[in-house]
Parts: sequence; structure tokens; C-alpha cells
Amino acid sequence: MGACTMATSRLLLIVLLLGASASAQMPTYSGVGRTPTPEEIRAWDISISPTGTELPPGHGTAKDGAPIYARRCAGCHGATLTGGRAPALRKADPAPAASAVPGKAPAAREGAAAAAAAERVAMARRSPFATTVWDYINRGMPLNREGTLSADEVYALTAFLLYKNDVIREDDVIDAESLPKIKMPNREGFAAPPEWRHGEARLKGYPY
Repeated sequence: MGACTMATSRLLLIVLLLGASASAQMPTYSGVGRTPTPEEIRAWDISISPTGTELPPGHGTAKDGAPIYARRCAGCHGATLTGGRAPALRKADPAPAASAVPGKAPAAREGAAAAAAAERVAMARRSPFATTVWDYINRGMPLNREGTLSADEVYALTAFLLYKNDVIREDDVIDAESLPKIKMPNREGFAAPPEWRHGEARLKGYPY
């Protein structure tokens, strides 16, 4: 037992010496980087919580958002919010039942599957909070042109998506006060994943 303990101590000493040697050989830098200013921190601190307390001034309606969508979004998501190379942004129209399409049963089944897939990915229906829709558009769209939309444009696009998904009316005005109050279709069906602790196995089905 004593020989084993001595061998372990020697191994630990060697590891510590090697670590100290490597640290001594690492280059050091001075004058690199600086503390960001409060203004710079605010520019990056753009997260919007479900309560919407961080939302900026601005407003928009679905009518305002329609031309913005056609100009900035339709090229990827499709003119009707579906059918583009990017994810669908509205629920798909109900597909006819297979029995109602003589000789077209496979096509009808494919249509039903496409409708179900669109329903799953349409953020304006699946998101539990309307503020999440605003936040995602503001921070992530348009692709490779993030940050180029004004607050009013983001409000208008959010209103347009919510209207197209039967969440609000076309002439409803959304702003920092009204947006957090919108009742989303999936608000009660949303279940947050359980809290993960370091060392625990991650649950299947959650992408983190």
C-alpha cells in the first residue's frame, strides 16, 4: 500500500511540474482587449423575455407587415408563408381526405403529412409567447441580414404572422404594451423541459 501511495505521489508531482513548465512557456499579451462600454453592452443585450419588458418603442399591424414580408421574407419562406426553402410560417390549409380524392389517395396522404409538418414548425402557432416571435425576427431575420429591420418593421412582421395564423385581427395594432398580452394558441400546451443539472444525463428530445 505504501509503495502504491508513493508512486501516485510521484506521478502527481510530475504532472504538476509539466503543467507549470507549459504555463511558463505560454505567451502573455498586454494591451489586448478592453472593457466594453455600457452603450456597447446595451447594443448586444437584445433578448426579449416573455413579459416583454425589454421591448422597444414602436408599433405595427398586419397590413403594415404584408409588403415588408413580400420584400424581405417571401424569397425564402414563400409568398403564402409556406412552400419556400425555409420553414413554413403558417398552418397549412387542411388537405382533402384520401377518400374524397378518387385515385389520389397517396397524394392526399402526402398533403396531410405536409400540413401536419407545417403546423409543427409554424412559430406563430407553436410559440407559447407572442414576444418570442418578435424576439426571433428581431435577432435572427432576415438570414445573413440580421439587425437590418427597424423596431416598427419587426412589430409589423410579427402582426402579419400572427394574423395569418388566426391569432389576431388584421387591423390590430401591436406594440410593447399589447404584444405581451396576446394569448397564443399553444400557451397552455407548452411544457418547459425539466431543469438540467451538471452531471445528469440529458433527456432525449431536447436539443441541448
